[in-house]
Amino acid sequence: MEFRRLGRSGLVISEIAYGNWITHGAQIDEEAAHACVRAALDAGITTFDTADVYSETRAETVLGKALAGQRREGLVLATKVCHPVGPGPNDRGLSRKHVIEGCEGSLRRLGTDYVDIYYAHRYDPAVPLEETMLAFADLVRSGKVLYVGVSEWTAEQISRAAGLAGELRIPLVASQPQYSMLWRVIESQVVPACEREGLGQVVWSPLAQGILSGKYLPGAAAPVGSRASAEAGKGFVDMLVGHWMNDEGALRAVQELGPVASDLGLTMSQLAIAWVLQNPSVSAAIIGASRPEQVKENAAASGVRLEQSVLDRIDEILSAYIVRDPARTG
Repeated sequence: MEFRRLGRSGLVISEIAYGNWITHGAQIDEEAAHACVRAALDAGITTFDTADVYSETRAETVLGKALAGQRREGLVLATKVCHPVGPGPNDRGLSRKHVIEGCEGSLRRLGTDYVDIYYAHRYDPAVPLEETMLAFADLVRSGKVLYVGVSEWTAEQISRAAGLAGELRIPLVASQPQYSMLWRVIESQVVPACEREGLGQVVWSPLAQGILSGKYLPGAAAPVGSRASAEAGKGFVDMLVGHWMNDEGALRAVQELGPVASDLGLTMSQLAIAWVLQNPSVSAAIIGASRPEQVKENAAASGVRLEQSVLDRIDEILSAYIVRDPARTG
């Protein structure tokens, strides 16, 4: 496993992070979840990503139990706040009340005194940004949060938050956007803004919800046990990548990546994750898994370097299906 600094901060994270969206507390049982976390640790992964909203807070609890007994100082643990976690009007968003109470709830479920990175899971237009950033600042000063991040914020929102973080003297260091060979909406605006402000990218869905693994074949039903076939994940897959899943041309194009990966001695999943990590603004790629062998396979993408000719070939194959519109952020 190789490691990178998170933006311009001093925090060092594994360039492959383990995330438990959809899987823990939903798609797989607790024993399987613990096996995947053990596989991640065995592969050298030190960075773990979750959120209060995942599986209605169950994902945090499962991850906390799976990491119990590990040396806390050796881990980088991240979670998020914003999406609804209860029925009340204050059980969501980025108000001071919800940010503070959300952090306390996450710490209890994770079984820890602090989180290394606390993300604003989305931008909240209903709350003054000053209120949100002051709440984060108070959590940092209390020692319950070490670094602050944002997820799926636009370039303009990130720049405004960075200005306030500078005034409040708190470390806003991470952006967590969707990014893959097929989904490149951050490249034109979000990445340059983050480079100016010192934020690193910790990207999710580097496999485009499994499409870039090559397991979804044109004209064929989703494989049994895949995210697109499971009740817990099908809705999210349809929402995020349904336009590719329902386009046989896109699925055929993805299959053309198979020989590219094979020539490099990689699986298609490893090629997709390695591609993300070629971007110098990316500090880590988040992988999910329902089986330990998937963790082992994907973690092996760490340290892979792709020649420019390979990157050009990938662009040639996928060019008709790449999404670049920055307005799709969030």
